[in-house]
Amino acid sequence: MAYSWFKAFHIVGFVVWFAGLFYLVRLFIYHVEASEQPEPAQTILKNQYQIMEKRLYSIITTPGMIVTVAMAIGLVSTETEVLQESWLHIKLSLVAVLIGYHHYCGRLIKQLAEDRCTWNSQQLRALNEAPTLLLVVIVLLAVFKNSLPTDITTWLVVGLIVTMAATIQLYAKKRKRDQEKLIASVPQEEAQQVI
Repeated sequence: MAYSWFKAFHIVGFVVWFAGLFYLVRLFIYHVEASEQPEPAQTILKNQYQIMEKRLYSIITTPGMIVTVAMAIGLVSTETEVLQESWLHIKLSLVAVLIGYHHYCGRLIKQLAEDRCTWNSQQLRALNEAPTLLLVVIVLLAVFKNSLPTDITTWLVVGLIVTMAATIQLYAKKRKRDQEKLIASVPQEEAQQVI
């Protein structure tokens, strides 16, 4: 019975954790793009994003991580023999990378608050895809365990990376075209303000 409770709350924890990570880096993107806005909008937006980032990180994302890890420890304590399995070693290594990513996001929150972040919005969009890849591989390991088809998984991950990279590039081109259209449609004096 304890195993089922641990497993249920482990799933709840990682859903909350990943939802927080996905949205957090999205906020970073908007925060960086707020620098392109004229004053006073720039300051208002940056202040609002800063509040949202801190709250999301401390009230949702970090507790989600803690619940995930605590329930994982509970799961392993009910089935200690699983510690000998190679799939679990790989999964735990990926979770360690994810915890590092989580803490790096905490550093980015501080850098954004101090206006020291060197990431641009396109780089942050790429960073935002890292937890997606980790999620896919971690879930596949949890479901398939030692029978994970590594050849198909490798192609799946490579396909995801290529798709994500292409999507980010296409979106950047679309944004540039949209901005050029906006500038072309505005009288010359207003165009200088938009730039």
